[in-house]
Amino acid sequence: QVQLIESGGGLVQAGGSLRLSCVASGRTLSSHYAMGWFRPAPGKEREFVTEITITGGDITYADYVKDRFAISRDGVRDTVYLRMNSMKPEDTGVYDCEARPSILSSYTNWGQGTQVTVSS
Repeated sequence: QVQLIESGGGLVQAGGSLRLSCVASGRTLSSHYAMGWFRPAPGKEREFVTEITITGGDITYADYVKDRFAISRDGVRDTVYLRMNSMKPEDTGVYDCEARPSILSSYTNWGQGTQVTVSS
């Protein structure tokens, strides 16, 4: 079981930037197929933001963040990052880093998330 510790959230004005971090322990990121970021959404348990495959570094973004957010990974530090630029009030929420054990598995969350608040 991987333990995920998210950090980097905070209060930022619209148009500003934040960088979130997700540090893995207990089980390394390299033992997983992909890592992803999620956030709450009305009428949903959560919504997909972005993911990166651990081995190949292939990246997928939700359309609403495609030109503003950037996900990256650091194998040495066993960390996944989410750089958020041109932030909007609707980006507000608890951002949750989740692990996808294999290509046949769903994402599983063991972290607590980090609060992001964007003021108008």
